[in-house]
Formats: sequence, C-alpha cells, structure tokens
Amino acid sequence: MKKLFSLLIFLLFFTIAMQAQEQFSLYFDSNKYDLKNEEAQRLNKWLAENKNSKILAINGYTDEDGSIGMNDTLAQRRVSHVFGLIQNKVKIRDDFKTRSFGKLHKQSPVKAENRKVTIYYLQEKDLHRENEILGIPETIENPEVAKAPITYPSSVRVPGPGGKMEDLTLDVAFMQKIGQSKAGDKLRIDNLNFYENSFGVMPDSRPKLYELLETMRLHPKLKIKLQGHVCCMKADRSNLSTQRAKAVMQFLNLNGIEKSRLSFEGFGVSQPLYPIPEKNAEEREANRRVEVLIVENN
Repeated sequence: MKKLFSLLIFLLFFTIAMQAQEQFSLYFDSNKYDLKNEEAQRLNKWLAENKNSKILAINGYTDEDGSIGMNDTLAQRRVSHVFGLIQNKVKIRDDFKTRSFGKLHKQSPVKAENRKVTIYYLQEKDLHRENEILGIPETIENPEVAKAPITYPSSVRVPGPGGKMEDLTLDVAFMQKIGQSKAGDKLRIDNLNFYENSFGVMPDSRPKLYELLETMRLHPKLKIKLQGHVCCMKADRSNLSTQRAKAVMQFLNLNGIEKSRLSFEGFGVSQPLYPIPEKNAEEREANRRVEVLIVENN
C-alpha cells in the first residue's frame, strides 16, 4: 500500500511539474555526485532568482554506465547533495519528494544529459495557482446549513374515549422546553394525573400525552426515561409508580415511537413533591406523577 501511495505521489509530482513547465537541471561528471564549479554557480544564480519560488520535487538520474544498483545509489546521492544546497534557501512543499532513477529512465543519446538532477518548481507568479497546477481539488468546507425552526402544533385532532374525534389544545411552551433540553435534564409533566390506586390517566390529562408524543416525533434523536411516582402511602407495594411510567411509555410506543428511544423506572414514594401524608387532593395529585429524564438529545 505504501509503495502504491509513493508511486501515485511521484506520478502526481512528475506529471504536474512537466505540465507547469518550470524545471531546472544541474549536470554532473561521470560517477560524481557533487557539483562542479560551473554547475554550483548556476545553482546559486537560480537560487538568487527564485527566492520566492516553491519547489515541488527533485529527481535524480544517471547514464547507462555501471550496474543498476550502483547507478541508483549515485542518483540518490546527487539528489541528496542538491537538496542539502537548497534546503532553507527556497520554499519546498511539505509533501515534497526526492526521487532517484538511476538508468531506469528514458536515456538521452548524449550521456552527459543523463547525469543530472532536475528541480521542478513554481515561480512566484504561479503560486496562487499551486493547487490548480498540481491538480489538487480545493477543499471547501460545507457551510452549516441553518436548521429550519421547528413548528410545534398548538392542537391535535385525535379519537376521544367514545371513538368520536376531538381537538386537544397543546402546551407549545412545554413542548419547546422538552425539545431544547439537554441530556441529564429532568422535567416534570404538570397536570399529567392518574386515578388514585391506578395507572389510568385522568381525561383532562390526555393533552400531556400528546404533547410528549408530538415532541418525540419532531425530535427523532430524542431519547427519554419516564420516571413514575405515587402518593398517599408509606410504600409502593403494588409497584404502581413503575406501572404509571410504563403506561406512558406504551402510549408513545403504540403511536410510533421506537422502543429504543424509551425507558421507564418507578420510584414509589421515595421522591414526593409534598410530604406524605398529603394535606389535600391537590398535593396528592401532584405526587401521583410521571417525570421525563432526558437521556439523549442531539
């Protein structure tokens, strides 16, 4: 995989550098990897003229004399020698690569032309087109798409106890509060009351079930735990608090909310809103309640 990646990198640099048509070659004596004086002077002149240019790649070559292994090593030494002379004197791409080709390249009939190192580069005037010349697509971060505001229904039309359709008025502020809550938040469902010693929801509390249902529908990533509580007694011997929480969960599930988004738990009389025994019917109704714990809300 690494060899394939390296090959692709080389092909990219070599092909694009040729297309950019900016290259500078230095020539060596046979079997030498250091520059002779006139070539060193040419390199210094190029450096002086290209202080603001940018190197893309450096490739090294040899003639056909000698074995492939020896020529490969000689080509690499030539590349390393030139790199050492230009390092820190001109900009070089971070993903810059040096390549040595020995005699495994298209040979010129003139041997001296094959003993070389070629620098591929961009002039200052072309730097703004660097990615374009290299064929690198511009990375454009997708702007965050503004989410359309959620519209909570103020009423729903549902079957009544006798099967006749009826309109229920919903508390939009309560639905918004749940929809905007974060994991760990706990919300009391006011006016969700139950018959005494029962998990049956009182008729005037039915809108609260639909408020919760519509909120879950509008927030498909919302996950909740329903927590049940009871009143009036010293102990929840019939586990009524759990049954009340479960009854709300089943209502949501039967109306299309996935079970994976719902869970329930009963606390008996361990967390009353008013001390037990309660002073009046209002306090007893308040203690017979279900609360919503936000488990997840992205």
